[in-house]
Amino acid sequence: MSQTHRPTVPAPAPGGAPDAGHVVVVGGGISGLAAAYDLAGAGARVTLLEASERLGGKLHADEIAGVPVDLGAESLLARRPEAIELARAVGLADALEPPAVLGAKLWTRGRLRPMPSGGVMGVPADLGPLASSGVLSAAGLARIPLDHVLPRTDIGEDTAVGTYVAARLGREVVDRLVEPLLGGVYAGNAYEISLRAAIPQLYTAARDGRSLIEAARELQRKAVAARQTGPVFNGISGGVGRLPVAVAGACRAAGVTIETGAAVRELRRRPHGWQVVLADRDLTADAVVVAAPAPAAARLLAAEAPAAAADLAAVEYAGMALVTMAFRRRDVHQLPVGSGFLVPPVDGRTIKAATFSSHKWGWLGKAGGDTFVLRTSVGRYGSEADLAWDDTDLVRLSREDLGEAAGLRAAPVAARVTRWEAGLPQYAVGHVGRVARIREQVGKLPGLAVCGAVYDGVGIPACVGSGRRAAREVLATLVRGAGDGAGE
Repeated sequence: MSQTHRPTVPAPAPGGAPDAGHVVVVGGGISGLAAAYDLAGAGARVTLLEASERLGGKLHADEIAGVPVDLGAESLLARRPEAIELARAVGLADALEPPAVLGAKLWTRGRLRPMPSGGVMGVPADLGPLASSGVLSAAGLARIPLDHVLPRTDIGEDTAVGTYVAARLGREVVDRLVEPLLGGVYAGNAYEISLRAAIPQLYTAARDGRSLIEAARELQRKAVAARQTGPVFNGISGGVGRLPVAVAGACRAAGVTIETGAAVRELRRRPHGWQVVLADRDLTADAVVVAAPAPAAARLLAAEAPAAAADLAAVEYAGMALVTMAFRRRDVHQLPVGSGFLVPPVDGRTIKAATFSSHKWGWLGKAGGDTFVLRTSVGRYGSEADLAWDDTDLVRLSREDLGEAAGLRAAPVAARVTRWEAGLPQYAVGHVGRVARIREQVGKLPGLAVCGAVYDGVGIPACVGSGRRAAREVLATLVRGAGDGAGE
């Protein structure tokens, strides 16, 4: 492409301030917004470019039947501080709200059953609640104690969660406990997901000891001893999707230029920084943060960091759909008390989970008045055929499963289907090593950093933390660059 007629546009310094370094953030999900927020707070001039017309990525607050809802992620892990800190910093402290009810169930073996307490991502630490729940068959329960006499399982540098847990406790524990819980986080397959990346505390225990049950008990003891006060999870009144909107507002107030519908086509390394190529112009930058999903990041890094791009291109994603429905409250009286239920894939249902949103979130119950909101999720990695159904059929199939599981036969007054194609990166076996290689290659290029759900965790706090890490990395580059220049 000829560059003779393309404008190269330096970012203006706000208010005529001297140039303190310009950083372009590529991607306007919560990771990119968090990076932009920290960069602006440190005095950098920031331009954030988002290819789509909406900021926030998988965080999306909207409405159904006039009631505010989340059409994407709906909760923040409160025990990890990054997202809560960011929400408070951008004016949402008073909107933080823990779930009004807890107690999800499992729809398995023909009925709703209590989720056994006292475990680590489905790995039981106490067999009493598991036995009384009816989740496992008698044969499945009888298999578990063999963990105490089996020789230590060698997992090497990494192994799949399902492979390791099945070797110690039997496949039923994986299929009916680990799969639905792990699938709720990654929309993935336990027999494909990395133990080291997804449940690092169990990976460490597996390398250090023999019994998985004893490892789970020790982790439970440590959790109790170190337990903080306050909720495990938090929501935001009006929806977690308010968070990226608030962060974007704070960024703009700090002088950040934010553009949507601005797809970056190419990144080019220049002697004193970077050239960011868009369809209609080029931008010059002292540093770039790539906060895009793995496929887009691979494309942008292909020329300058081909090894990192190859690793990113190898990351697979799971697609899923959320079916959000609004009912008349009088029509849902038969729903059990609790936040909803999970569905083990082995049971062969269409839905993978149901959330009784108006039960779970007090703010939503109040805002809805006589309207009750619930949602189901459909699709996971390796089992996405159901996503080929059109929206009307996904609503119908969800209603059929809800009728069988919870006796809900009423018709909704409104329904919305939100499709997240390539929604969640899959942390396959070897993922930790892959991320290390990507960062090693990216680190060889001054003024370049990466962040997002593909690297250190798919949860909102992990994504915020990833963005903040990227901001620190490029700020260190800017400081070094300024120091080098001053010494010449």
